[in-house]
Amino acid sequence: MARFTTLASTALFAASVAAQSSTYVNPAVPTGTPIAGDYTGALRPQVHFTPPKGFMNDPNGMFVDANGTWHLYYQYNPTGTVAGNQHWGHATSDDLYHWVNQPIALFPPEETVYVFSGSAVVDSNNTSGFFPDQDNGVVAIFTLARYYDDGSPGPQTQNIAYSRDGGYSFEYYEGNPVIDSTSTQFRDPKVLWYEDHWVAVVAYSQEFTIGMWTSPDLKEWTFASNFTPHGLLGTQYECPNFVKMPVRDADGAVVDEKYVLAISIQPGAPLGGSVTEYFIGDFNGTHFTLSDAVTRLTDFAKDNYAAQFFYGVPDGQNQVNIGWASNWQYTQQVPTGNLEGWRSAMTAPRVNYLTEAPRIGLVMVDEPYDLTPVLDSQLNASTFDGEGTIALDYSSVESGALYLEVNVTNINMTQLTQYSTLNISFASPASGEILQSGIYFGGDAPFFVNRGGIKGFDNVFFTDGFSIADVYSTGSGDGLASWSMKAVIDRSIFEVFVDRGIHAATVVFYPLQPLTALNLAARLPSGAQVSVDIWSLKSTWAELENQNGTVSGNTTSGGN
Repeated sequence: MARFTTLASTALFAASVAAQSSTYVNPAVPTGTPIAGDYTGALRPQVHFTPPKGFMNDPNGMFVDANGTWHLYYQYNPTGTVAGNQHWGHATSDDLYHWVNQPIALFPPEETVYVFSGSAVVDSNNTSGFFPDQDNGVVAIFTLARYYDDGSPGPQTQNIAYSRDGGYSFEYYEGNPVIDSTSTQFRDPKVLWYEDHWVAVVAYSQEFTIGMWTSPDLKEWTFASNFTPHGLLGTQYECPNFVKMPVRDADGAVVDEKYVLAISIQPGAPLGGSVTEYFIGDFNGTHFTLSDAVTRLTDFAKDNYAAQFFYGVPDGQNQVNIGWASNWQYTQQVPTGNLEGWRSAMTAPRVNYLTEAPRIGLVMVDEPYDLTPVLDSQLNASTFDGEGTIALDYSSVESGALYLEVNVTNINMTQLTQYSTLNISFASPASGEILQSGIYFGGDAPFFVNRGGIKGFDNVFFTDGFSIADVYSTGSGDGLASWSMKAVIDRSIFEVFVDRGIHAATVVFYPLQPLTALNLAARLPSGAQVSVDIWSLKSTWAELENQNGTVSGNTTSGGN
Protein backbone atom coordinates (compact mmCIF):
# COMPACT_ATOMS: atom_id res chain seq x y z
CA MET A 1 0.00 0.00 0.00
CA ALA A 2 1.18 3.50 -0.70
CA ARG A 3 -0.76 5.53 1.83
CA PHE A 4 1.05 8.75 1.01
CA THR A 5 1.75 8.14 -2.67
CA THR A 6 1.31 10.40 -5.67
CA LEU A 7 0.82 8.89 -9.14
CA ALA A 8 -0.11 9.71 -12.58
CA SER A 9 0.26 9.95 -16.23
CA THR A 10 3.84 9.13 -17.24
CA ALA A 11 6.26 10.50 -19.70
CA LEU A 12 9.85 10.01 -20.68
CA PHE A 13 10.33 13.58 -21.77
CA ALA A 14 9.45 16.90 -20.21
CA ALA A 15 7.73 17.97 -23.42
CA SER A 16 5.34 15.05 -23.33
CA VAL A 17 4.63 15.66 -19.64
CA ALA A 18 3.85 19.30 -20.32
CA ALA A 19 1.54 18.29 -23.14
CA GLN A 20 -0.62 16.33 -20.69
CA SER A 21 -2.45 19.17 -19.04
CA SER A 22 -3.99 16.87 -16.40
CA THR A 23 -0.58 15.88 -15.05
CA TYR A 24 0.89 17.57 -12.00
CA VAL A 25 4.70 17.67 -11.96
CA ASN A 26 6.51 18.88 -8.86
CA PRO A 27 9.17 21.35 -10.09
CA ALA A 28 11.78 19.52 -8.00
CA VAL A 29 11.17 16.21 -9.79
CA PRO A 30 13.07 15.56 -13.05
CA THR A 31 11.25 14.34 -16.13
CA GLY A 32 12.66 12.45 -19.08
CA THR A 33 15.80 11.33 -17.25
CA PRO A 34 16.44 8.91 -14.40
CA ILE A 35 17.45 10.26 -11.03
CA ALA A 36 21.14 9.69 -10.31
CA GLY A 37 22.29 8.00 -7.13
CA ASP A 38 25.41 7.24 -5.12
CA TYR A 39 25.57 3.49 -4.49
CA THR A 40 28.91 3.46 -2.65
CA GLY A 41 27.57 3.95 0.89
CA ALA A 42 28.59 1.42 3.53
CA LEU A 43 24.94 0.50 4.20
CA ARG A 44 23.82 0.38 0.55
CA PRO A 45 23.04 -3.22 -0.56
CA GLN A 46 24.91 -4.29 -3.70
CA VAL A 47 22.74 -7.17 -5.01
CA HIS A 48 19.35 -5.84 -3.88
CA PHE A 49 17.39 -3.08 -5.57
CA THR A 50 17.39 0.28 -3.80
CA PRO A 51 16.23 3.66 -5.13
CA PRO A 52 18.88 6.10 -6.40
CA LYS A 53 17.91 8.48 -3.61
CA GLY A 54 14.83 9.39 -1.61
CA PHE A 55 12.19 7.08 -0.11
CA MET A 56 10.84 3.87 -1.61
CA ASN A 57 8.12 1.52 -0.43
CA ASP A 58 5.85 -1.06 -2.08
CA PRO A 59 6.68 -2.79 -5.37
CA ASN A 60 3.95 -2.16 -7.95
CA GLY A 61 3.07 -3.10 -11.51
CA MET A 62 5.64 -5.85 -11.85
CA PHE A 63 5.68 -7.81 -15.12
CA VAL A 64 8.06 -9.63 -17.44
CA ASP A 65 7.76 -8.86 -21.15
CA ALA A 66 8.12 -11.12 -24.17
CA ASN A 67 11.81 -10.20 -24.49
CA GLY A 68 12.54 -11.41 -20.97
CA THR A 69 12.88 -7.92 -19.49
CA TRP A 70 11.62 -7.67 -15.92
CA HIS A 71 9.87 -4.41 -15.03
CA LEU A 72 9.75 -3.19 -11.45
CA TYR A 73 7.70 -0.13 -10.52
CA TYR A 74 7.69 1.12 -6.95
CA GLN A 75 6.24 3.74 -4.68
CA TYR A 76 8.76 6.56 -4.67
CA ASN A 77 9.37 9.94 -3.08
CA PRO A 78 12.20 11.47 -5.13
CA THR A 79 12.38 14.65 -3.02
CA GLY A 80 12.66 13.30 0.52
CA THR A 81 13.63 10.32 2.64
CA VAL A 82 10.21 9.81 4.22
CA ALA A 83 6.90 8.86 2.64
CA GLY A 84 5.11 11.65 0.76
CA ASN A 85 5.17 13.29 -2.69
CA GLN A 86 5.43 9.77 -4.05
CA HIS A 87 5.60 8.71 -7.69
CA TRP A 88 5.96 5.38 -9.44
CA GLY A 89 9.67 4.82 -9.89
CA HIS A 90 10.72 2.35 -12.57
CA ALA A 91 13.64 0.00 -13.13
CA THR A 92 14.28 -2.84 -15.57
CA SER A 93 16.47 -5.94 -15.49
CA ASP A 94 17.39 -8.92 -17.65
CA ASP A 95 18.25 -11.16 -14.69
CA LEU A 96 16.42 -9.67 -11.64
CA TYR A 97 19.71 -8.56 -10.06
CA HIS A 98 21.30 -6.05 -12.45
CA TRP A 99 18.81 -3.19 -12.50
CA VAL A 100 18.79 -0.13 -14.75
CA ASN A 101 17.08 2.92 -13.29
CA GLN A 102 14.56 4.32 -15.75
CA PRO A 103 12.91 7.74 -15.75
CA ILE A 104 10.05 8.09 -13.28
CA ALA A 105 7.08 6.30 -14.80
CA LEU A 106 4.02 7.90 -13.21
CA PHE A 107 3.38 11.47 -12.09
CA PRO A 108 0.33 12.69 -10.15
CA PRO A 109 -2.80 13.72 -12.06
CA GLU A 110 -3.44 16.50 -9.55
CA GLU A 111 -1.49 17.96 -6.66
CA THR A 112 -3.89 16.54 -4.04
CA VAL A 113 -4.74 13.22 -5.69
CA TYR A 114 -2.38 10.49 -4.59
CA VAL A 115 -1.64 7.15 -6.18
CA PHE A 116 -1.69 4.07 -4.03
CA SER A 117 -0.53 0.60 -5.01
CA GLY A 118 -1.50 -1.22 -8.19
CA SER A 119 -0.42 -3.71 -10.79
CA ALA A 120 0.23 -3.99 -14.52
CA VAL A 121 -0.54 -6.53 -17.25
CA VAL A 122 0.52 -7.08 -20.84
CA ASP A 123 -2.62 -6.87 -22.98
CA SER A 124 -1.23 -9.08 -25.75
CA ASN A 125 -4.66 -9.71 -27.31
CA ASN A 126 -5.70 -6.04 -27.23
CA THR A 127 -8.78 -6.73 -25.14
CA SER A 128 -8.72 -3.07 -24.11
CA GLY A 129 -8.67 -1.67 -27.64
CA PHE A 130 -5.74 0.59 -26.76
CA PHE A 131 -3.28 -1.36 -28.92
CA PRO A 132 -4.70 -2.06 -32.40
CA ASP A 133 -1.33 -2.70 -34.05
CA GLN A 134 0.74 -4.34 -31.34
CA ASP A 135 0.86 -7.24 -28.90
CA ASN A 136 3.06 -5.67 -26.20
CA GLY A 137 0.74 -2.99 -24.85
CA VAL A 138 0.87 -2.56 -21.07
CA VAL A 139 -2.05 -1.52 -18.88
CA ALA A 140 -1.50 -0.38 -15.30
CA ILE A 141 -4.40 -0.45 -12.83
CA PHE A 142 -4.04 1.47 -9.59
CA THR A 143 -5.82 3.35 -6.84
CA LEU A 144 -6.22 7.12 -6.96
CA ALA A 145 -6.98 8.65 -3.57
CA ARG A 146 -8.20 12.21 -3.26
CA TYR A 147 -7.44 14.41 -0.26
CA TYR A 148 -9.29 17.64 0.47
CA ASP A 149 -7.76 21.01 1.35
CA ASP A 150 -8.21 20.38 5.08
CA GLY A 151 -6.27 17.11 4.80
CA SER A 152 -9.29 14.85 5.20
CA PRO A 153 -9.45 11.80 2.90
CA GLY A 154 -11.82 11.57 -0.02
CA PRO A 155 -12.81 8.54 -2.08
CA GLN A 156 -10.41 5.89 -3.33
CA THR A 157 -11.13 4.65 -6.86
CA GLN A 158 -9.53 2.19 -9.28
CA ASN A 159 -8.11 3.64 -12.49
CA ILE A 160 -6.03 2.59 -15.48
CA ALA A 161 -3.29 4.01 -17.68
CA TYR A 162 -1.91 2.44 -20.84
CA SER A 163 1.53 2.26 -22.42
CA ARG A 164 2.22 1.78 -26.12
CA ASP A 165 6.02 1.63 -25.69
CA GLY A 166 6.27 -1.48 -23.54
CA GLY A 167 5.80 0.10 -20.12
CA TYR A 168 8.12 3.13 -20.23
CA SER A 169 5.49 5.85 -20.63
CA PHE A 170 1.76 5.87 -19.90
CA GLU A 171 -1.39 7.80 -20.70
CA TYR A 172 -4.43 8.00 -18.46
CA TYR A 173 -7.64 6.42 -19.72
CA GLU A 174 -10.19 9.17 -20.32
CA GLY A 175 -12.99 7.00 -18.87
CA ASN A 176 -11.46 6.73 -15.40
CA PRO A 177 -12.33 5.61 -12.81
CA VAL A 178 -12.96 2.07 -14.01
CA ILE A 179 -14.20 1.00 -10.56
CA ASP A 180 -15.82 3.91 -8.78
CA SER A 181 -16.23 4.22 -5.04
CA THR A 182 -17.26 6.55 -2.23
CA SER A 183 -15.09 4.68 0.29
CA THR A 184 -11.91 6.14 1.73
CA GLN A 185 -10.54 2.61 2.28
CA PHE A 186 -10.74 0.76 -1.07
CA ARG A 187 -7.41 0.14 -2.77
CA ASP A 188 -4.46 -1.80 -4.20
CA PRO A 189 -5.81 -3.75 -7.22
CA LYS A 190 -3.93 -6.80 -8.49
CA VAL A 191 -5.00 -8.07 -11.94
CA LEU A 192 -4.55 -11.48 -13.58
CA TRP A 193 -5.95 -13.26 -16.65
CA TYR A 194 -8.30 -16.22 -16.14
CA GLU A 195 -9.21 -18.23 -19.26
CA ASP A 196 -11.30 -15.60 -21.09
CA HIS A 197 -11.49 -12.59 -18.78
CA TRP A 198 -9.52 -10.38 -16.42
CA VAL A 199 -9.82 -10.70 -12.65
CA ALA A 200 -8.96 -7.98 -10.12
CA VAL A 201 -8.62 -8.43 -6.37
CA VAL A 202 -9.05 -5.19 -4.42
CA ALA A 203 -8.86 -4.56 -0.66
CA TYR A 204 -11.77 -3.05 1.28
CA SER A 205 -9.06 -2.38 3.81
CA GLN A 206 -10.84 -1.67 7.06
CA GLU A 207 -13.69 -4.05 6.34
CA PHE A 208 -11.19 -6.95 6.17
CA THR A 209 -12.56 -7.90 2.79
CA ILE A 210 -10.97 -8.69 -0.57
CA GLY A 211 -13.34 -7.93 -3.42
CA MET A 212 -13.06 -9.90 -6.67
CA TRP A 213 -14.05 -8.20 -9.91
CA THR A 214 -14.12 -9.41 -13.53
CA SER A 215 -13.72 -7.60 -16.86
CA PRO A 216 -13.48 -8.50 -20.56
CA ASP A 217 -11.43 -5.41 -21.45
CA LEU A 218 -9.86 -3.83 -18.31
CA LYS A 219 -12.28 -0.91 -18.67
CA GLU A 220 -15.68 -2.29 -17.65
CA TRP A 221 -15.63 -4.18 -14.34
CA THR A 222 -18.31 -6.31 -12.66
CA PHE A 223 -18.32 -7.30 -9.01
CA ALA A 224 -18.04 -11.10 -8.63
CA SER A 225 -17.48 -12.07 -4.99
CA ASN A 226 -15.94 -11.21 -1.63
CA PHE A 227 -13.33 -13.03 0.43
CA THR A 228 -13.92 -12.02 4.05
CA PRO A 229 -12.75 -12.12 6.80
CA HIS A 230 -10.01 -14.72 7.23
CA GLY A 231 -6.77 -15.22 9.06
CA LEU A 232 -4.97 -12.52 10.98
CA LEU A 233 -6.83 -9.22 10.68
CA GLY A 234 -4.34 -6.72 12.07
CA THR A 235 -5.87 -3.28 11.68
CA GLN A 236 -6.51 -3.46 7.94
CA TYR A 237 -5.99 -5.55 4.81
CA GLU A 238 -3.75 -4.17 2.06
CA CYS A 239 -1.97 -5.07 -1.18
CA PRO A 240 -3.75 -8.33 -2.09
CA ASN A 241 -1.95 -10.57 -4.57
CA PHE A 242 -3.55 -13.48 -6.41
CA VAL A 243 -1.70 -16.05 -8.50
CA LYS A 244 -1.87 -19.63 -9.76
CA MET A 245 1.02 -21.74 -8.53
CA PRO A 246 2.28 -25.29 -9.23
CA VAL A 247 2.21 -27.92 -6.50
CA ARG A 248 5.41 -30.01 -6.52
CA ASP A 249 6.19 -33.32 -4.83
CA ALA A 250 9.40 -34.11 -2.94
CA ASP A 251 11.17 -34.87 -6.21
CA GLY A 252 10.14 -31.56 -7.79
CA ALA A 253 7.53 -32.96 -10.17
CA VAL A 254 4.34 -30.93 -10.70
CA VAL A 255 1.41 -32.90 -9.27
CA ASP A 256 -1.28 -30.22 -9.05
CA GLU A 257 -1.93 -26.49 -9.16
CA LYS A 258 -3.58 -24.17 -6.67
CA TYR A 259 -4.30 -20.47 -6.32
CA VAL A 260 -2.59 -18.41 -3.64
CA LEU A 261 -4.17 -15.25 -2.22
CA ALA A 262 -1.66 -13.12 -0.31
CA ILE A 263 -2.89 -10.30 1.95
CA SER A 264 -0.67 -7.73 3.61
CA ILE A 265 -1.56 -6.55 7.12
CA GLN A 266 -0.58 -3.09 8.34
CA PRO A 267 -0.46 -2.32 11.20
CA GLY A 268 -1.11 -5.08 13.73
CA ALA A 269 1.17 -7.95 12.65
CA PRO A 270 1.95 -10.56 15.34
CA LEU A 271 5.45 -9.11 15.77
CA GLY A 272 4.26 -5.54 15.23
CA GLY A 273 3.79 -3.34 12.19
CA SER A 274 3.64 -5.03 8.78
CA VAL A 275 3.45 -8.65 7.62
CA THR A 276 2.02 -10.71 4.76
CA GLU A 277 -0.20 -13.78 5.15
CA TYR A 278 -1.39 -16.13 2.43
CA PHE A 279 -4.16 -18.63 1.76
CA ILE A 280 -4.27 -21.64 -0.57
CA GLY A 281 -7.32 -22.71 -2.55
CA ASP A 282 -9.14 -23.09 -5.86
CA PHE A 283 -10.62 -20.48 -8.18
CA ASN A 284 -13.41 -20.84 -10.77
CA GLY A 285 -13.10 -17.42 -12.36
CA THR A 286 -15.32 -15.60 -9.87
CA HIS A 287 -14.96 -17.25 -6.44
CA PHE A 288 -11.94 -18.32 -4.39
CA THR A 289 -12.51 -21.44 -2.24
CA LEU A 290 -10.08 -22.29 0.54
CA SER A 291 -8.38 -25.69 0.67
CA ASP A 292 -8.12 -25.44 4.45
CA ALA A 293 -8.51 -22.94 7.29
CA VAL A 294 -4.78 -22.43 7.87
CA THR A 295 -3.24 -18.95 8.03
CA ARG A 296 0.33 -18.95 6.75
CA LEU A 297 2.92 -16.15 6.87
CA THR A 298 5.47 -15.49 4.13
CA ASP A 299 8.23 -14.55 6.63
CA PHE A 300 8.94 -15.22 10.29
CA ALA A 301 10.79 -11.91 10.77
CA LYS A 302 9.57 -8.30 10.32
CA ASP A 303 11.02 -6.95 7.09
CA ASN A 304 9.10 -8.31 4.11
CA TYR A 305 5.86 -6.56 3.16
CA ALA A 306 3.54 -6.06 0.19
CA ALA A 307 5.35 -8.55 -2.05
CA GLN A 308 4.00 -8.76 -5.58
CA PHE A 309 4.18 -11.61 -8.11
CA PHE A 310 5.39 -10.77 -11.61
CA TYR A 311 2.70 -10.87 -14.28
CA GLY A 312 3.76 -12.78 -17.41
CA VAL A 313 5.46 -15.83 -15.89
CA PRO A 314 4.28 -18.72 -18.13
CA ASP A 315 1.47 -20.90 -16.83
CA GLY A 316 2.72 -23.99 -14.98
CA GLN A 317 6.10 -22.51 -14.07
CA ASN A 318 7.23 -21.43 -10.62
CA GLN A 319 6.09 -17.93 -9.74
CA VAL A 320 8.49 -15.08 -8.94
CA ASN A 321 7.99 -12.30 -6.41
CA ILE A 322 9.79 -9.32 -4.90
CA GLY A 323 8.77 -7.65 -1.65
CA TRP A 324 9.50 -4.42 0.19
CA ALA A 325 12.23 -5.12 2.75
CA SER A 326 11.09 -2.88 5.56
CA ASN A 327 8.42 -2.34 8.21
CA TRP A 328 6.21 0.72 8.64
CA GLN A 329 6.99 0.79 12.37
CA TYR A 330 10.48 2.20 11.76
CA THR A 331 11.06 2.60 8.03
CA GLN A 332 11.04 6.41 8.17
CA GLN A 333 13.68 6.55 10.90
CA VAL A 334 16.35 4.09 9.72
CA PRO A 335 19.81 5.67 9.36
CA THR A 336 20.30 5.20 5.60
CA GLY A 337 18.21 8.33 5.09
CA ASN A 338 20.35 10.58 7.28
CA LEU A 339 23.69 9.05 6.35
CA GLU A 340 23.33 8.18 2.67
CA GLY A 341 20.19 9.91 1.35
CA TRP A 342 18.01 6.86 0.57
CA ARG A 343 15.63 4.61 2.47
CA SER A 344 14.36 1.05 1.86
CA ALA A 345 15.42 -1.91 -0.24
CA MET A 346 13.53 -4.58 -2.09
CA THR A 347 13.99 -8.22 -1.15
CA ALA A 348 16.01 -10.45 -3.42
CA PRO A 349 13.83 -12.00 -6.14
CA ARG A 350 12.23 -15.21 -4.92
CA VAL A 351 11.01 -18.35 -6.66
CA ASN A 352 7.69 -19.74 -5.40
CA TYR A 353 5.79 -23.00 -5.63
CA LEU A 354 3.69 -25.11 -3.26
CA THR A 355 4.85 -28.34 -1.63
CA GLU A 356 4.01 -30.59 1.32
CA ALA A 357 6.02 -29.77 4.43
CA PRO A 358 6.40 -32.48 7.09
CA ARG A 359 3.31 -32.49 9.34
CA ILE A 360 2.42 -28.91 8.28
CA GLY A 361 0.86 -29.66 4.89
CA LEU A 362 0.97 -27.40 1.85
CA VAL A 363 3.24 -24.36 2.11
CA MET A 364 4.59 -21.82 -0.35
CA VAL A 365 8.29 -22.32 -0.87
CA ASP A 366 10.52 -19.23 -0.94
CA GLU A 367 13.93 -19.68 -2.52
CA PRO A 368 16.32 -17.13 -4.01
CA TYR A 369 16.00 -16.73 -7.76
CA ASP A 370 18.98 -18.02 -9.77
CA LEU A 371 22.03 -16.25 -8.32
CA THR A 372 24.37 -17.21 -11.15
CA PRO A 373 24.58 -13.64 -12.55
CA VAL A 374 26.03 -12.36 -9.26
CA LEU A 375 28.03 -15.33 -7.98
CA ASP A 376 31.72 -14.42 -7.81
CA SER A 377 34.40 -16.50 -6.07
CA GLN A 378 33.83 -19.58 -3.95
CA LEU A 379 35.41 -18.61 -0.64
CA ASN A 380 34.90 -21.87 1.20
CA ALA A 381 33.77 -25.44 0.49
CA SER A 382 33.87 -27.61 3.59
CA THR A 383 32.51 -30.98 4.59
CA PHE A 384 32.84 -32.50 8.05
CA ASP A 385 31.44 -35.28 10.19
CA GLY A 386 29.40 -34.10 13.16
CA GLU A 387 31.47 -31.29 14.59
CA GLY A 388 33.43 -28.61 12.78
CA THR A 389 34.08 -24.89 12.53
CA ILE A 390 34.74 -22.32 9.82
CA ALA A 391 36.28 -18.88 10.35
CA LEU A 392 36.25 -16.68 7.27
CA ASP A 393 37.60 -13.16 6.87
CA TYR A 394 35.72 -11.61 3.93
CA SER A 395 36.95 -8.05 4.33
CA SER A 396 38.50 -8.26 0.86
CA VAL A 397 35.08 -8.84 -0.76
CA GLU A 398 34.43 -5.45 -2.32
CA SER A 399 30.65 -5.81 -2.37
CA GLY A 400 30.48 -6.96 1.25
CA ALA A 401 27.86 -9.49 0.08
CA LEU A 402 27.92 -13.27 0.51
CA TYR A 403 25.83 -16.28 -0.45
CA LEU A 404 25.84 -19.25 1.91
CA GLU A 405 24.52 -22.82 1.58
CA VAL A 406 24.46 -25.38 4.39
CA ASN A 407 23.27 -28.96 3.98
CA VAL A 408 23.12 -31.43 6.86
CA THR A 409 22.33 -35.10 6.21
CA ASN A 410 22.33 -38.39 8.16
CA ILE A 411 21.11 -36.77 11.36
CA ASN A 412 20.40 -39.53 13.89
CA MET A 413 17.33 -38.23 15.70
CA THR A 414 17.87 -40.48 18.72
CA GLN A 415 21.30 -38.97 19.43
CA LEU A 416 20.28 -35.31 19.43
CA THR A 417 20.63 -33.29 22.63
CA GLN A 418 20.03 -29.69 23.67
CA TYR A 419 23.63 -29.01 22.64
CA SER A 420 23.12 -30.23 19.04
CA THR A 421 23.40 -26.94 17.22
CA LEU A 422 24.62 -25.16 14.14
CA ASN A 423 25.46 -21.49 14.60
CA ILE A 424 26.42 -18.88 12.01
CA SER A 425 27.48 -15.33 12.80
CA PHE A 426 28.63 -12.28 10.86
CA ALA A 427 30.73 -9.80 12.81
CA SER A 428 32.67 -6.55 12.63
CA PRO A 429 36.10 -6.86 14.29
CA ALA A 430 36.31 -3.06 14.21
CA SER A 431 33.17 -2.37 16.25
CA GLY A 432 32.50 -5.71 17.94
CA GLU A 433 29.01 -5.89 16.39
CA ILE A 434 27.51 -9.26 15.53
CA LEU A 435 24.54 -10.68 13.60
CA GLN A 436 23.69 -14.21 14.75
CA SER A 437 21.66 -17.07 13.32
CA GLY A 438 21.42 -20.81 13.74
CA ILE A 439 19.37 -23.85 14.67
CA TYR A 440 18.93 -26.02 17.76
CA PHE A 441 18.32 -29.46 16.30
CA GLY A 442 16.90 -31.01 19.48
CA GLY A 443 13.38 -30.49 20.79
CA ASP A 444 11.32 -28.05 18.75
CA ALA A 445 14.30 -27.38 16.43
CA PRO A 446 13.99 -23.58 16.42
CA PHE A 447 15.92 -21.60 13.83
CA PHE A 448 16.72 -18.07 14.94
CA VAL A 449 18.08 -14.72 13.76
CA ASN A 450 19.33 -12.14 16.27
CA ARG A 451 20.22 -8.60 15.19
CA GLY A 452 20.49 -7.31 18.75
CA GLY A 453 24.27 -7.17 18.50
CA ILE A 454 24.14 -4.55 15.73
CA LYS A 455 24.38 -1.03 17.18
CA GLY A 456 23.77 1.45 14.35
CA PHE A 457 20.03 1.91 14.92
CA ASP A 458 17.92 2.04 18.07
CA ASN A 459 14.14 2.01 18.00
CA VAL A 460 11.64 0.50 20.44
CA PHE A 461 9.94 -1.37 17.58
CA PHE A 462 13.18 -2.62 16.00
CA THR A 463 12.81 -6.12 17.45
CA ASP A 464 16.08 -7.95 18.12
CA GLY A 465 15.28 -11.65 17.67
CA PHE A 466 13.14 -13.90 15.50
CA SER A 467 12.65 -17.67 15.43
CA ILE A 468 10.64 -20.42 13.80
CA ALA A 469 10.06 -24.04 14.81
CA ASP A 470 11.27 -26.30 12.01
CA VAL A 471 9.90 -29.80 11.44
CA TYR A 472 12.77 -30.85 9.23
CA SER A 473 12.79 -33.73 6.79
CA THR A 474 13.08 -37.34 7.93
CA GLY A 475 14.34 -40.17 5.81
CA SER A 476 12.42 -43.17 4.51
CA GLY A 477 12.09 -45.19 7.68
CA ASP A 478 15.78 -45.23 8.59
CA GLY A 479 15.46 -42.78 11.49
CA LEU A 480 17.79 -40.28 9.80
CA ALA A 481 16.91 -36.69 8.97
CA SER A 482 18.25 -33.92 6.78
CA TRP A 483 18.18 -30.13 6.97
CA SER A 484 19.32 -27.25 4.78
CA MET A 485 19.51 -23.49 4.57
CA LYS A 486 20.43 -20.82 2.05
CA ALA A 487 21.23 -17.24 2.97
CA VAL A 488 22.22 -13.92 1.42
CA ILE A 489 23.86 -11.19 3.46
CA ASP A 490 24.28 -7.84 1.72
CA ARG A 491 25.72 -5.03 3.89
CA SER A 492 22.46 -4.13 5.67
CA ILE A 493 20.03 -6.91 4.77
CA PHE A 494 20.02 -10.62 5.65
CA GLU A 495 17.68 -13.12 3.99
CA VAL A 496 17.55 -16.75 5.01
CA PHE A 497 15.66 -19.66 3.45
CA VAL A 498 15.31 -22.59 5.84
CA ASP A 499 14.81 -26.28 5.05
CA ARG A 500 14.33 -26.08 1.26
CA GLY A 501 12.59 -22.72 1.53
CA ILE A 502 9.71 -23.93 3.69
CA HIS A 503 10.49 -21.02 6.04
CA ALA A 504 12.00 -17.65 5.16
CA ALA A 505 13.04 -14.50 6.98
CA THR A 506 14.07 -11.01 5.90
CA VAL A 507 15.99 -8.92 8.43
CA VAL A 508 17.42 -5.44 7.90
CA PHE A 509 20.19 -4.18 10.17
CA TYR A 510 22.44 -1.12 10.30
CA PRO A 511 25.99 -1.67 11.60
CA LEU A 512 28.32 1.10 12.67
CA GLN A 513 31.13 -0.69 10.81
CA PRO A 514 30.90 -3.22 7.95
CA LEU A 515 30.52 -6.88 8.89
CA THR A 516 33.55 -8.73 7.53
CA ALA A 517 33.99 -11.95 9.57
CA LEU A 518 31.91 -15.12 9.24
CA ASN A 519 32.02 -17.86 11.85
CA LEU A 520 30.22 -21.19 11.63
CA ALA A 521 30.20 -23.89 14.30
CA ALA A 522 28.41 -27.26 14.03
CA ARG A 523 27.96 -29.54 17.03
CA LEU A 524 26.13 -32.64 15.89
CA PRO A 525 26.38 -36.38 16.66
CA SER A 526 29.04 -38.36 14.84
CA GLY A 527 27.78 -39.58 11.49
CA ALA A 528 25.92 -36.38 10.63
CA GLN A 529 27.38 -34.93 7.46
CA VAL A 530 27.67 -31.13 7.25
CA SER A 531 28.41 -29.48 3.91
CA VAL A 532 29.08 -25.73 3.68
CA ASP A 533 29.60 -23.60 0.57
CA ILE A 534 30.24 -19.85 0.67
CA TRP A 535 30.53 -17.50 -2.31
CA SER A 536 31.25 -13.82 -2.61
CA LEU A 537 28.70 -11.85 -4.63
CA LYS A 538 29.49 -9.25 -7.26
CA SER A 539 28.13 -5.73 -6.90
CA THR A 540 25.45 -5.10 -9.49
CA TRP A 541 25.87 -1.33 -9.17
CA ALA A 542 29.66 -0.91 -9.32
CA GLU A 543 29.85 -1.55 -13.07
CA LEU A 544 27.35 1.28 -13.66
CA GLU A 545 29.18 3.90 -11.58
CA ASN A 546 31.14 6.77 -13.11
CA GLN A 547 34.43 7.99 -11.71
CA ASN A 548 32.58 9.83 -8.96
CA GLY A 549 30.68 6.71 -7.88
CA THR A 550 27.39 7.95 -9.32
CA VAL A 551 24.89 5.70 -11.12
CA SER A 552 22.87 7.63 -13.70
CA GLY A 553 20.68 4.89 -15.16
CA ASN A 554 19.07 4.90 -18.58
CA THR A 555 19.20 8.31 -20.24
CA THR A 556 18.03 7.21 -23.68
CA SER A 557 14.50 7.21 -25.00
CA GLY A 558 12.05 4.33 -25.09
CA GLY A 559 13.89 2.28 -22.50
CA ASN A 560 16.68 1.31 -24.88
